[in-house]
Amino acid sequence: MTTEPTGASGYSAHPSAYVDQPCEIGRNTRIWHFCHIMPHVTIGAGCILGQNVLVASGVTIGNNVKIQNNVSVYTGVTLEDDVFCGPSCVFTNVINPRSQIVRRAEYLATLVRRGATIGANATIVCGATIGRYAFIGAGAVVRGDVPDYALMLGVPARQRGWMSRHGHRLDFGADSRAVCQESGWRYELTDGVVRCLDWPEDQSLEARE
Repeated sequence: MTTEPTGASGYSAHPSAYVDQPCEIGRNTRIWHFCHIMPHVTIGAGCILGQNVLVASGVTIGNNVKIQNNVSVYTGVTLEDDVFCGPSCVFTNVINPRSQIVRRAEYLATLVRRGATIGANATIVCGATIGRYAFIGAGAVVRGDVPDYALMLGVPARQRGWMSRHGHRLDFGADSRAVCQESGWRYELTDGVVRCLDWPEDQSLEARE
């Protein structure tokens, strides 16, 4: 890796990567082989972009986002802080593409909220909002909005349970409470909505330190 002359930004990009200007890239972000960052992109601090990642114009990526190899983040997609994108997962931005028809004015927005995980080879059909700390299983095809903490599996993706912020399935008892096996944090399920009782949903786990 070589550090590009980015002034106070302090990000690093492999010599094979293309970083078009103007763009904003935060400190300690690492951009690996054969990536292409197009102009008018905003990327936060502490991110990792694996090999062969494309970030298209107008995309906003938060802090501490990890994008694995061979992922294209197209115009209209927003990734909040702490999102994980598995290898070769797919985003779209046109619901009914045709080669003969130009639909650049018809891009649908896709929002991936804080802490969500998108598994390898999963597809997110445009227009969806993926909730905080949701977990999209490998190969799933998501066609609509996903609740916070939801576990989505299959084609088309269906909700198969709930996941903790540390990535473990939650087993809610008769009292509508569950405990994460790794962290010991407590969760509550009320009217189809899960919330963590021990840490605010809008704060990164790194804030504990």
